Amino acid sequence: MEIYKAEERRYDEMTYRRCGASGLRVPVISIGLWHNFGHADSRARFSEIAFRAFDRGITHFDLANNYGPPPGSAEENFGKLLRGGLKPYRDQLLVSTKAGYPMWPGPYGNGGSRKYLMASIHQSLRRTGLEYVDIFYSHRPDPDTPLEETVAALSDIVRQGKALHVAISNYPPPLARQAIAMLRDAGTPCLVHQAKYSMFERAPECGLLQTLADEGVGLIAFSPLAQGLLTDRYLDGIPAGSRAARPEGFLQPGQVTPERVEKARRLNALASARGQSLAAMALAWLLRNPVVTSVLIGASSPEQIDENLKALQHLDFSQAELDAIEEILATPAGE
Repeated sequence: MEIYKAEERRYDEMTYRRCGASGLRVPVISIGLWHNFGHADSRARFSEIAFRAFDRGITHFDLANNYGPPPGSAEENFGKLLRGGLKPYRDQLLVSTKAGYPMWPGPYGNGGSRKYLMASIHQSLRRTGLEYVDIFYSHRPDPDTPLEETVAALSDIVRQGKALHVAISNYPPPLARQAIAMLRDAGTPCLVHQAKYSMFERAPECGLLQTLADEGVGLIAFSPLAQGLLTDRYLDGIPAGSRAARPEGFLQPGQVTPERVEKARRLNALASARGQSLAAMALAWLLRNPVVTSVLIGASSPEQIDENLKALQHLDFSQAELDAIEEILATPAGE
């Protein structure tokens, strides 16, 4: 079996941004293992994807305890990737994982309690075979757990050497500001907030981006391509083998609406005029904001990694292009 050896010039073309006010630099395009890295997927294929990503300068691999399917399998498979070739490069990798959504039955397998978070980080380290993760997230706020308890557990995970940094995800702006302040006071500053953000999902613009700018915290955007809707994949229907066609996928056929498809077609035409694919333009559109540290892409093939990285070749937008994008996105259904 051929032993993986990383591309020597892998850092030549990637851009890295400081995560908020911290000293940690993150590639502006990161890879998420939410999809395509579970036990239902091909090990040969996800190995090709991971190695191509690292060969192109993508150092950040993003996990969660429940990624799969089944839950936990993405972390297990990442551990196999380490043993299969990435382990010699561990100190060049930025590995994150999360806990917050249902993971095992009973009252302790969900939420933001100290019991759940501590058990989750232990399990994640065991599944991946890592001594520590670089970033550990509270994956979502828990209304049934005092925020003080969640923050104390996150801080202790850093002090115990199980994570280098802590972060939050899916927190609304007022709660995010509160959690960030509490983590700062605890001596374990919040590194980043991860939120769903794309041309089709603008919620972070309603207070979250400003909150993070004020607090010196970076944003990592997940689902930046709206799970494939902001690519050319669904412009002519739902192809076999696509995410919307898979029974275990999060993108359902009903989400591929005529309105969204029509907007994607118009955006695709604008991207073509810029000399980009729709996916590359959608990523560049997010990265034009300095608060956005990185966009978190998924990939089902090494070629998708290469295509998404073309966003870095044209990050600038004219005001006319930005106005045209806003006009397309604001168009009501049926017009």
